[in-house]
Amino acid sequence: WDRIEVPKRMSDFARRWASRDHKLDFSGVWRFRELLAFCDDAHKVTTGEGQTILQANDGVGEYAGMKAGRLHLQYEGLNPSGSFKDNGMSAAFSHAMVVGAKSCACASTGNTSASMALYAHSCGLKSTVFIGSGRIAFGKLSQAMDYGAQTVQIAGDFDDCMRQVQDVCRELGLYLLNSLNPFRLEGQKTIMYRIIEGLGWRVPDWVVVPGGNLGNSSAFGKAFLELKELGLIERPPRLAIINAAGADTLTDLVNNKALVWNGGRVEQAVIDAYYADLTARGYSPHTCASAIEISRPVNLKKCLRAIDVCGGVVRAVTDPEICDAKAVVGRYGLGCEPASAASVAGLRQLTGEGVIGADETVACVLTGHALKDPNVTVNYHKDKQGPFSNPPIEAPNDLEEIIRLIR
Repeated sequence: WDRIEVPKRMSDFARRWASRDHKLDFSGVWRFRELLAFCDDAHKVTTGEGQTILQANDGVGEYAGMKAGRLHLQYEGLNPSGSFKDNGMSAAFSHAMVVGAKSCACASTGNTSASMALYAHSCGLKSTVFIGSGRIAFGKLSQAMDYGAQTVQIAGDFDDCMRQVQDVCRELGLYLLNSLNPFRLEGQKTIMYRIIEGLGWRVPDWVVVPGGNLGNSSAFGKAFLELKELGLIERPPRLAIINAAGADTLTDLVNNKALVWNGGRVEQAVIDAYYADLTARGYSPHTCASAIEISRPVNLKKCLRAIDVCGGVVRAVTDPEICDAKAVVGRYGLGCEPASAASVAGLRQLTGEGVIGADETVACVLTGHALKDPNVTVNYHKDKQGPFSNPPIEAPNDLEEIIRLIR
């Protein structure tokens, strides 16, 4: 920021809505480019990402224990590949262009592969995706294959794929596009800028986000730390990070092992012992929310910093709670993938505990589109798995009987 002028107010970015014929001003990432100014405009990559909405939703709010007008849903499913990942890929591929990358790779539970393959195609890069055996939603896998990515299925889970892809990238000189890449997180900061924008340039009281590999939570904490340092906001919001109970590494480490940022002096021995125990037990995470089915998050330490910056809390929710929350989000007009619904399920838990007040302003991040993992949705409804199930009705091929059923 000693090389580029930063606006005096966040609202100054609003002027770019008048020049949306300019591709960088149209982008929901690059219209905030002074706040992630790591490359020249000539290298910036965009596919029109960030055309997302922050929508107040009183129906979901009531379910989650909020008063009317207090819950807002940040819907990232409107991105080109259908998930929040496009924010980060836009920035990371811009850096890839700067360094002259020719080929890239990632490990993925689904959304990363879809987004990387889309951007790689637009940039003319070869892309390779590492997926765990049977551990990816077909909706997401179909995208990666359609966009031309080479898909390598590893006999293991996401954590195994993550280890392998790092070694392969080092050996072959491929550009790594997991959120271990810091430029991914730079792009994901802009989700928070758009939430502030959607609230009339005001900061919410809380941001609630799914956990997983912890790239989003890390990026959000960095965004608010920088905005505060630049004098663009007076205070950061509080941050709630919600994991699936079947993949709750962060929850266990923070709430039970007392792991904290500690000014950057994180107790590595606690992490090492925890992971050694996972290995000794042959532990593999399991949840219907495949996007956050991760037990060794690569951004763990960065996330601890975000918790420190934002006075954060960590919770875990069960698969039935996720599926119920997902059905409620769908019923009230948006729809989302299972991992997204963890944020709403977590909010409901936190209001029940009294941690979040019913009259506070809350933004829940919905990370991906409802069609990313349709099997979970269909099974929830047809098998009557929860109180919000809406199963199809079987009817004979008879007009009078059909009319009777509809009435």
